[in-house]
Amino acid sequence: MASSTSTLSLFHLFLFIFSSSVLLTQSQAPPPITQGLSFTFYDSKCPKLESIIRANLKKAFKKDIGLAAGLLRVHFHDCFVQGCDGSVLLDGSASGPSEKDAPPNLTLRPSAFKAINDLRAAIDKKCGRVVSCADVAALAARDSVFLSGGPDYKVPLGRRDGLSFATRDATLASLPAPTSNVTVLLKALSKLNLNADDLVALSGGHTIGIGHCSSFSDRLYPSRDSTMDQSFAKNLYSTCPTSTSSNTTVLDLRSPNAFDNNYFVDLVNRQGLFTSDQDLYSDARTREIVKRFAADERLFFERFAASIVKMGQLSVLTGKQGEIRENCSVRNGRKVDGDDDEEEEGIWSLVDDEVVQSLAFE
Repeated sequence: MASSTSTLSLFHLFLFIFSSSVLLTQSQAPPPITQGLSFTFYDSKCPKLESIIRANLKKAFKKDIGLAAGLLRVHFHDCFVQGCDGSVLLDGSASGPSEKDAPPNLTLRPSAFKAINDLRAAIDKKCGRVVSCADVAALAARDSVFLSGGPDYKVPLGRRDGLSFATRDATLASLPAPTSNVTVLLKALSKLNLNADDLVALSGGHTIGIGHCSSFSDRLYPSRDSTMDQSFAKNLYSTCPTSTSSNTTVLDLRSPNAFDNNYFVDLVNRQGLFTSDQDLYSDARTREIVKRFAADERLFFERFAASIVKMGQLSVLTGKQGEIRENCSVRNGRKVDGDDDEEEEGIWSLVDDEVVQSLAFE
């Protein structure tokens, strides 16, 4: 009898180890690379590209660490609205507002847009105009993660800049609100071929950045959300004394400027800031993923890297599509116009520093 029990225990132990091994292997599996993109795209055109971006951002973050969250959020907001084509970088014109002017993007940090243009200028000085603004945004997001303490991952490059931007309604439809629950978030991500693992991993971007009171006041007024830790709520009431307060607070209570797994520890302790954060732990479909990431930072890093590379290839333009903008804020030789989607020949579609809203964007 004792032998049988021992065998059964060993069998269960084997299953546990095997399951954990499968999970780790799956988290390490690299996403497929879209045709037209590659890890060596600029090796001959601009061999120092990545070192130029990293060196410049390292200096910038010493002056303003909040810029890291701002740049990461720009990349998310770009990719989730008509793909990673740099459309969110475009300014509006006399003929109408741009994607940047839509309500979810009004809190994107102006200095993040400036930083991307500054990086483009530094790159052009060394290599000429060969690198797209969309690629600069993707690399700036990666370095924002790495220089804040997160994983260093390879970014497939070769994106082209879009010739148009999304309408206000399209932008609103593509960026779920911070008040969204898991059902809403999963539905939004499924349209982009992203799953529950991607949702939770990418939500981990909230380990850096800040959020506005208006994005979570519904959890405080008229009464406290029962899923929120009482002492955490007490501090938030001090920050947001009324439902219309315009103050901000950090997204990650434990280490707001470090890219780590403490965001998930916050969720386990019922200290997530937005509904879209805390519901990841409240909902049975995502709770176990949150718990695994809270217990294993390396696993979170691996999964985040895989998911953001996957996200960074959404509806990219390659080859002769789009253009390479001279100024990331304006189409080449054209007045910015959201209704004009004609292709052009030649060289060639969370809060000031709030990070990407777990796909629930402000």
